[in-house]
Amino acid sequence: MTSNLAAVSYGVHLSPESLQNVRKVLADAGVAVSSESQGGNERFDVFTAGLDAGVDATAALRRELAAAARPGMDTAIVPEGLRNASRKFLIMDVDSTLIQQEVIELLAAHAGKREEVAAVTEAAMRGELDFAQSLHARVAVLAGLPVDVVDSVRREVRLSLGAAELVAAFKEAGHIVAVVSGGFNQILRPIAVDLGLDHWIANELEIVDGVLTGKVLGAVIDRAAKEKYLREWAAAEGISLEHTIAVGDGANDLDMLGAAGIGIAFNAKPAVRAVADAAINMPYLDAVRHIANV
Repeated sequence: MTSNLAAVSYGVHLSPESLQNVRKVLADAGVAVSSESQGGNERFDVFTAGLDAGVDATAALRRELAAAARPGMDTAIVPEGLRNASRKFLIMDVDSTLIQQEVIELLAAHAGKREEVAAVTEAAMRGELDFAQSLHARVAVLAGLPVDVVDSVRREVRLSLGAAELVAAFKEAGHIVAVVSGGFNQILRPIAVDLGLDHWIANELEIVDGVLTGKVLGAVIDRAAKEKYLREWAAAEGISLEHTIAVGDGANDLDMLGAAGIGIAFNAKPAVRAVADAAINMPYLDAVRHIANV
């Protein structure tokens, strides 16, 4: 049997017992391990096992490993076809994924409405509210704020730990990196330029006479739009969906995660973790490198 799959385990500290647990789950499933390697960096550990199993075993192995998972460690089952692809396409959400904050909450704080807006954001990310409707409601509280508030918020934004390293590694290896955001172009634009992203898009805040109107221009970048841009951009780059990696944390990322070759939930809401192909439950975004073999 050819090794068509890899089991990639990662965590802040991978104990010998946790790795032995992974080996036992694989053995109980009748899957032989053909190779093992260890890696990572000073922040987290990585253990990769080549599996003598066909790709048709992917879903069952993911379920069994998730059911037997030990705290502090996650394991992704990844097709070797994706890991070994010469060109890959990485697409990420922005708020609480590429960056640590929710920009709409930072903006709302300047209007004295942070807690109110944060509650709506949380409900939308859990999938309890229509994203577009919730976005319009949250942006409405920004009406009347001076445009220099946008500059202030831009200075508050921090990339997630490992984000810059992740993008740089993909780019250096000749892969394509994109982001699609339910946030705002005014915040995303300088980040995208600094990181050298190949594709990016977000919503556009309407600004008239130096003041936010409380509206966004054009169609909202919602759940359906995120999947649409994944498909369009991958096709434009000549990269098959099987060789795409999508990363996000909220319900509006679900279609994008489902359409990608592998969908990764990054410190995500439970509903997202439950259906994603893999989950990262530590603050280091560059763990994606090891899942994708970049």
